[in-house]
Amino acid sequence: MKETKIACCLFILAVFTLLVTVSSSAAEEIEKLTGKKFAQLARGGVLYDNWLGELGVKIDKTHPSYPPAGQKKGAATWRCKECHGWDYKGKAGAYGTGSSFTGIVGIRAYANQNPEAILKTLKNDTHAFGSLMSDSDLEALALFVTYGQIDVDLYINRQTKKSIGDPANGGRIFLSTCIKCHGEDGKAINFKDEKSPEYMGTVANKNPWETLHKIRWGHPGSQMISLLFLGLKEQLDVLSFCQSLPEK
Repeated sequence: MKETKIACCLFILAVFTLLVTVSSSAAEEIEKLTGKKFAQLARGGVLYDNWLGELGVKIDKTHPSYPPAGQKKGAATWRCKECHGWDYKGKAGAYGTGSSFTGIVGIRAYANQNPEAILKTLKNDTHAFGSLMSDSDLEALALFVTYGQIDVDLYINRQTKKSIGDPANGGRIFLSTCIKCHGEDGKAINFKDEKSPEYMGTVANKNPWETLHKIRWGHPGSQMISLLFLGLKEQLDVLSFCQSLPEK
């Protein structure tokens, strides 16, 4: 029994080490990207969120590959995040249930893979993006899939939804960078309506994976800046501070 417990602990440690190594590898690859490639990577994160909104593309029909199990229709079904999730884990993550469930897998297996291979996948019949985005934008999206995604479960508790960041340091960043648009208490922008308001604190606690994605990459079709120039630790600090803001 003792040997079994030891073996189990060693296995868990090995898996954790592997996850951290993969995440660190991605961070190192991001640091290697400069100039146009880095700009494309930053753009790729926004395109993953909502490429239609960013590019001003209008589509009314539902994506031909959107599964019958899904509950969405029209333009929403063309967004990458709608099938693969804000946590990049698809049916294995937060989108395993709920209104955004599709049964489609995430993109985690494509982290640190060849961007050229991912580019071909984006242009295939399943994704059908080839004629809808420029080669530069498709390359940006491929770079995001390769180098931009992270294993969020290492940084956000799946049960409590809390970030491991330091809210005090996150506050210094937020109150010197984000305050102009979001306000000191995060309530300057109501993301929904007066009847059912959603503020920064609301969304950060309800959907921390979406919030972290937008902290890192910005918001499509807006002037919101990407905090990709900061390290992942600082980005998580900002998320933790946002989770401390009032929800109502």
